[in-house]
Amino acid sequence: MLKLLLICTLAVASRAEIVEEDDVLVLKKSNFEEALNAHPNILVEFYAPWCGHCKALVPEYAKAAGMLKADGSVVRLGKVDATEETELAQEYGVRGYPTIKFFKGGEKESPKEYSAGRTADDIVAWLKKRTGPAVATLAGVTEAESLIADSEVAVIGFFKDVDSDGAKAFEKAAEATDDVPFALAASDDIFAKFEVSKDSVVLFKKFDEGRNTFDGELTKEDLLAFVKSNQLPLVIEFTEQTAPKIFGGEIKSHILMFLPKAAKDFDDKMDEFKKAAEGFKGKILFIFIDSDVDDNQRILEFFGLKKEECPAIRLITLEDEMTKYKPESQAITAESIIGFCKLFAEGKLKPHLMSQDIPEDWDKTPVKILVGKNFEEIVFHPSKNVFVEFYAPWCGHCKQLTPIWEKLGEKFMDNADIVVAKMDSTANEIETVKVHSFPTLKFFPAGDERKVIDYNGERTLEGFSKFLESGGKDGGAPAGDDDDDMDAEDLDDVDEGQDMDSDGEDDDGHDEL
Repeated sequence: MLKLLLICTLAVASRAEIVEEDDVLVLKKSNFEEALNAHPNILVEFYAPWCGHCKALVPEYAKAAGMLKADGSVVRLGKVDATEETELAQEYGVRGYPTIKFFKGGEKESPKEYSAGRTADDIVAWLKKRTGPAVATLAGVTEAESLIADSEVAVIGFFKDVDSDGAKAFEKAAEATDDVPFALAASDDIFAKFEVSKDSVVLFKKFDEGRNTFDGELTKEDLLAFVKSNQLPLVIEFTEQTAPKIFGGEIKSHILMFLPKAAKDFDDKMDEFKKAAEGFKGKILFIFIDSDVDDNQRILEFFGLKKEECPAIRLITLEDEMTKYKPESQAITAESIIGFCKLFAEGKLKPHLMSQDIPEDWDKTPVKILVGKNFEEIVFHPSKNVFVEFYAPWCGHCKQLTPIWEKLGEKFMDNADIVVAKMDSTANEIETVKVHSFPTLKFFPAGDERKVIDYNGERTLEGFSKFLESGGKDGGAPAGDDDDDMDAEDLDDVDEGQDMDSDGEDDDGHDEL
């Protein structure tokens, strides 16, 4: 008996304790598998204590955990300090913070990437869609009212015959939507309460006009387009919480208004911006950025703006390559913004490329200074081999490279065929060269072919010297083979980047743009 008691005691003691903080499970390598066994459905956030976005998520994540617990849900939320649990983070391919993954049914091999917003409501809605039926059935008016009251956005299909083709198309659209709850209503009292007289689909929301009624052919594709064009406000403010919705959506053309909320004419300018947005719903996303917020300063810098230059309007496309556009008029009126958007839609705008003025002493130092205005002339000179560092003033890796790069310039300064140069890519943009991370090193060999070779060798004086002396062969690769491509959301995650170590910089020696 004593032996059995001892065995049981040891078995219990060997189980790793799962601590909770604000209803969130604190997970480690030692208790991760046990947590999955005890709670088959867990949303897990891999975070870094120094990460600003992770800190901003803390209250919303805890609120979501509490909401699920209060509802009696079996779904739990957990968190892993990826800077401490490096083995666990590596196992699940964590490359940036926060990374959020959903483990369903105790399955640990292929967790689903979380893809919705960063508010408690977003998190709960996404999890309910992932663990419950794609479409809820509303028994009466009270259930319908509760769904609408509890959801920022909800879609109700009003169908007398729930087996009709329209209802089936509605269900298919629901299955393809992660972040909005869908429900079916068939009873006469629900139809009457919401003044619906025939089969239709209505999107209810807590902003703008309050509800939108679908008007078109009931197909999965048309219903999805309807939801996507109406589920966001006419004007959405850029914040930590809204960033995933902004960058993760299907609308890749964004117009941004940079304006301090404290401005006396804030409401007037916002009204003009909203008026302009009405005609481009589902085509161009209208975004407001508070130019006084410290966390938004890097975004201003990305567009070549300073706080004192705001209010300002810019447009950007987030396709394979980001392209920026600047209106000719600085006026923030519905008329001027509509005209600007129409020219963009018609393909009549030229990209806006930033450039500093050419410094008077640009060629007086061993490392030549390039800007947008002299770039083409220097790097594509037919008799020069030009090696360029594209850098950012705030980039830690760039700062580490500076003394080596200057020594390289000194070594080759008397070589008439070789030019060692640098360009601040936060203030200068080139149509022919897209920079995705810092520092980026590219070699432009002499000739008329306008070739570009990426440098992928060691960042040492010896490595750079061999590369130049070999004509770009030793340590080079054709341009375009760089793996450090920037995602659209990196505009939001500029401080966290990807492949981060505990110092906030990536392990492969790049800072993301």
